[in-house]
Amino acid sequence: MPGTTIHDRAAGAVMGAFIGDALGLGPHWYYDLAELRRDYGEWITGYTAPRNGRYHAGLKAGQLSQAGFILKLLLRSLVACGGYDEADFCRRMDEDLLPLLDGTPGSGPGG
Repeated sequence: MPGTTIHDRAAGAVMGAFIGDALGLGPHWYYDLAELRRDYGEWITGYTAPRNGRYHAGLKAGQLSQAGFILKLLLRSLVACGGYDEADFCRRMDEDLLPLLDGTPGSGPGG
């Protein structure tokens, strides 16, 4: 697209990552397409809540999964440091994510 800068493209990629993560929350980890279609129809057109008993159950439509939570940590680190800083990002993971995990399936932010 003429006039699109690298910054525009990067912002679009980040927004797309967040939108894709939130869109995928409900239908995440279906390996049986018939089951997926039974629960969500032929085409998913918006944010959907996970079904009870499925991965991410208990979260609401449009919320982020753990991948989205980690992406937010990365972006906060990038902004704070003016670029990628491994030590800062790892510190954020250690302080902001790891205390929320208890080793059980579905624990932590984003289930």
